[in-house]
Amino acid sequence: MVPHPHKVGELAYEKPGPGYNTPADAVKYGKREHILYIPCISILPVKSDYVSVVDVKPGSETFSKVISRMQLPLHREKDELHHSGWNACSSCCNPCAKRDKLIFPCLNSDRIYVVDVSEETNPTLHKIIEPKELHDLGLSAPHTSHCLPNGEIMISTMGDAEGNAKGQFLILDGDKDFKVKGTWSETDTPYGYDFWYQPKFDVMISSEWGAPKAFKTGLDPAAVPESYGHSLNVWSWSEKRLLDKIDLGTTDGWMPLETRFLHNPNKPQGFVGCALSSNIFRFYQDCETKKWVAEKVISVATKKVENWWVGLTDMPGVITDIIISMDDKYLYFSNWVHGDVRQYDISDPAAPRLTGQLFVGGSIVKSGLVKVVNDPELDEQPEGLVVKDTAIQGGPQMLQLSLDGKRLYLTTSLFTPWDKQFYPELQKKGACLLQIDVDVENGGMKINPDFLVDFGKEPDGPVLAHEIRYPGGDCTSDIYLPCEDA
Repeated sequence: MVPHPHKVGELAYEKPGPGYNTPADAVKYGKREHILYIPCISILPVKSDYVSVVDVKPGSETFSKVISRMQLPLHREKDELHHSGWNACSSCCNPCAKRDKLIFPCLNSDRIYVVDVSEETNPTLHKIIEPKELHDLGLSAPHTSHCLPNGEIMISTMGDAEGNAKGQFLILDGDKDFKVKGTWSETDTPYGYDFWYQPKFDVMISSEWGAPKAFKTGLDPAAVPESYGHSLNVWSWSEKRLLDKIDLGTTDGWMPLETRFLHNPNKPQGFVGCALSSNIFRFYQDCETKKWVAEKVISVATKKVENWWVGLTDMPGVITDIIISMDDKYLYFSNWVHGDVRQYDISDPAAPRLTGQLFVGGSIVKSGLVKVVNDPELDEQPEGLVVKDTAIQGGPQMLQLSLDGKRLYLTTSLFTPWDKQFYPELQKKGACLLQIDVDVENGGMKINPDFLVDFGKEPDGPVLAHEIRYPGGDCTSDIYLPCEDA
């Protein structure tokens, strides 16, 4: 690949670091994923979490099987491996950097693991950042990890040292020692969760889940108004300063989680999914005022039900993950409670068009206990999904897409305390990993009937599988810098 000149602020340079020059290059030159890295959360108190490696190479003798496991140390307080990020991605301009480490923040213990994947199928533990290093800075509940153009690593945090709500960002040195350098900003926000930056527009957008003390014990509907967020935070990227807050509202905007800009770094807009309100908002920079604003563009209808969780009769979809294809054509999201994955054509980002819907487990399947008494969208309850003679437990949750957009991977576990509430059978039968085949030309999705990783059949018992990564970068970890000639 020929390097393109990139520019961030007043600095222009060739792209010497790892990754791809542009999203189009990622699609054109990116290799097909052959393995996946999946964090596995142990259900048994005597077992620790681990990082599994799954073979996804067609024709392989171990296709759709776990081929190695990197066990983490067992601690009194369980870790809960959650989301991960690369030490270097397509935004990194350090010519010496290699994409060979995965950063795993732990949602429960406040620990951070650095995992070496230079030998791709045999990950090894490189470093442990102990909770005290975060607590000494007044931080806890680390979540999203992104590499920065200067080679550092930034991790969003959601609490203070006592687990009260506080949004902030931890900075790690990107060298081999991964030392804690401090916080990114002097300003806190009431809540924290995910973030995405776009240097061309000197902006970072961060989202809000809730107070660690609240979400670590499960979801209490009565605690939502005082313990969970409903805003997007707008930051100056260069000044590390909070500029504005976009209030999404206490009707439509509860729990804005995954935050995705379009991959094209010259497009000042993106999307966020609000879990509890079950809406997708488009955020963008207004051409005239240059202010960042948001509008609701997709809404998932609430279903009237009987015999559901804690006697509630209104069932939201609960959008827990969203992802955008590398060519910015399709948006996907998972309704973890309803049980469906949806695909929207976002060629016009202001008017998404539904092009695919697929039910993958969920709470309203015919074989379950819930009775749907009023459904604005469906004429009847969907059938439960069975793949390779295995009934799928839980609902569609974390998503990852191949660089060419043709394969969508998903897992069915959200977070142990919430799994126990909404899908208690996951504690007995474990989560699973599925593959969905995607029609990238016309839209549409279908389950690959030959692919299933049943994490209920792991050697040491059932585990909960969460986020998905693969070598070489993917559709949620890489941020792109603008090319001067683009």
